Amino acid sequence: MVETHKQQFNERMGFKKNQSHSLVELSMITKIPFFILDQVYLRGKGAWKTNIKSVRQKGTFIKNLDLPRSKKLSAEQWGIARVYAFINKLQRPLILNHDIDLAKKIPNIIRKI
Repeated sequence: MVETHKQQFNERMGFKKNQSHSLVELSMITKIPFFILDQVYLRGKGAWKTNIKSVRQKGTFIKNLDLPRSKKLSAEQWGIARVYAFINKLQRPLILNHDIDLAKKIPNIIRKI
């Protein structure tokens, strides 16, 4: 099974594979300003509302267009997943495909997470 962005982050930072972190903790660990991570989170929740077809199934993380919302990740889960993806992809800016405007607000020294 493919690792989630949270698992990749935790492995890279030396945490237990499935350990969860709040936005405040992620800001402190990565030195990315909280307001930027909060904006990424809110955009993730907004994407959940406007593009439910892209939201993955709970537990398996498989994309399934025919499932009801109750069988998919919640808006909050989708938002925090977007935050972990944003953090992971900052290392590889050519791969970052969302929230590029927010990434540009982060000093280059922080982008080496």
